[in-house]
Amino acid sequence: MSEQEPVHATRSIADPVEAVAYLKTIYDGNTAYLRAAFERFSTQKDQARRVSAHYPFIRITTEDITQLDKRLSYGFVSGPGSYQTTVTRPDLFESYYIEQLRRLAHNHGVAFEVGVSDEPIPVHFAYQDGVYLEGDLDQTHLRAMRTVFDVPDLATMDDSIVNGTRDPLPDEILPLALFTAPRVDYSLHRLRHYTATSPEHFQNYVLFTNYQFYIDEFVELGRELMSATDDAATREYRSQYTAFVEPGNVTHWNQNIDARDSQGTPPPRLPQMPAYHLVRPDNTGITMVNIGVGPSNAKTITDHIAVLRPHAWVMLGHCAGLRNSQRLGDYCLAHGYVREDHVLDDDLPLWVPVPPLAEVQVALERAVADVTQLDDFELKRVMRTGTVVTVDNRNWELRDHREPVQRMSQSRAIALDMESATIAANGFRFRVPYGTLLCVSDKPLHGELKLPGMADQFYRERVDQHLKIGVKAMELLRDNGLDRLHSRKLRSFNEVAFQ
Repeated sequence: MSEQEPVHATRSIADPVEAVAYLKTIYDGNTAYLRAAFERFSTQKDQARRVSAHYPFIRITTEDITQLDKRLSYGFVSGPGSYQTTVTRPDLFESYYIEQLRRLAHNHGVAFEVGVSDEPIPVHFAYQDGVYLEGDLDQTHLRAMRTVFDVPDLATMDDSIVNGTRDPLPDEILPLALFTAPRVDYSLHRLRHYTATSPEHFQNYVLFTNYQFYIDEFVELGRELMSATDDAATREYRSQYTAFVEPGNVTHWNQNIDARDSQGTPPPRLPQMPAYHLVRPDNTGITMVNIGVGPSNAKTITDHIAVLRPHAWVMLGHCAGLRNSQRLGDYCLAHGYVREDHVLDDDLPLWVPVPPLAEVQVALERAVADVTQLDDFELKRVMRTGTVVTVDNRNWELRDHREPVQRMSQSRAIALDMESATIAANGFRFRVPYGTLLCVSDKPLHGELKLPGMADQFYRERVDQHLKIGVKAMELLRDNGLDRLHSRKLRSFNEVAFQ
C-alpha cells in the first residue's frame, strides 16, 4: 500500500508564465512530500508504507504545421502529433522554460497541458543540496529504503534522445526536450561533486581549460572586476558582472553595486574539476572549468553541463604544434578535428562530421585581433587555422609513431591535444555551439619538448593574453545575440522543440 502523494489535476494553460508557475507548484509540492516522508522514515522503528511522487510534465499537441520562421533553429515541433517532456527544478530553469514555451506558443498557437507524469522522482533528487541520504541510516533502514522509496535508476537516464537512437512506437508521445527530468537531476548532482559549486552559479558561456595557470588568471580577473573603482568607464564595464563565485560557493560581490562581504567556505581540497563563475543577473556571464588532462574528463564535464543548456562552450588550452613554421606561443584556431579520443565513439560515430561554426570562429578570430592589436598578415603570423588532432594517449611519442604522424600529415593537422575534439564533438551532440582556441606549448616533432624552463617562460608571456582572448570572445558571442549563435547546423531534421 502506498501513501498518497499530493493531487494535481492536469490543466490546459495558454500562457507560458502561468504554465511554468504550475510546473513549479507540482514540483515543489511533490518534492516537499518526499522530503517529509523520508524524515519520518529515517526516525521511525517500523518499516513505512511505499512512498512515491512523480515529476510534472508539459505537453503540446498540434494537428498541422504553422508557417515557421526558418531562420530559427528551435522553438517548433517537426510535425503533427503530441510532444511531451518531464520537468525538474523549475526554480533553476524558470527563464529557460518560459522562453521555450513562448516560442512554441508563437509558432503553433496552441495551449500547453501541464500535469503529473508517470515518472517517479528518486528520493535523492528531492534534495537539491547533494545530501547523502544513506549517511545516517542504520542497516535496517538501509535495507528498507529501496522498498519504500524510488531511487535513481540508470535505465531512465540514457541519452537516446540526444544521440538520435530513440525509436518511438507508433502513436507514442514524442519528446519535447533533449533530456528527461531524471537525467537532468543526475547531472545537477554530479556537477556539485565534480566542481564544488552549485548548478545555480553556472553561466551560459563556458570556457574549458587544461591548465591551472588559466584558472589563476581567471580568479585574478574575477576578483579585480569585483573591486570598487572611481573611474566611470571602468565601473560601467565591471558593473555588468554582479558576483564572482569560486569552489565552495565562495561568493565575492561586486563592490561597485553591492557592498556585502564575501560569503561561503572554501573546500578543504579542490575538487576534480573546479569551476569559477563570473556572474551576470541573467546567467549570461562566464563560467570557467579546469577539466584537467584527457578526453575522459572532457566528456564527463560536458555530459553534465549540457543539461544546463549553455549558449556556447570553448576550449582554451595548450597543444603541441605540428608545423615547423609554428612558434611556442602561437595560437591555433580549430576548424576541424581528428577524433582519436575514442570516448564518444559509441555516442557519436566517427563518420559524423563536426563542422566549424562560423559565429564562434569569427568571434574567436576577432577576439585575437582585438587583444593582440594585430590584423591581416601580422595576425596570421601568430594565429593559424586548421585541423586539431585529439588523442587519448599522452605519451604517443614513445611508441613507433610513424603511423600516427602519417595520419596527422594526411589530415593537414596543425595541432595535437587531448580534449578539444571531445568538447567539440559533445557540443555537436548536445546542440551546444562550440569552438577551440589553443596555444602552442611544445613542438615534439621538431625537437622542442615541454621542459620546465621553457614552460615557465611560455606561461609568463602568453597565458594572460590567451585568457583575455577567451573572455573577449564570450562577450562578443553574447553581444551578437542568440538567434545568430544557435546554428541550424546543430539541429537534425527530426528535432526536439526545446533549445
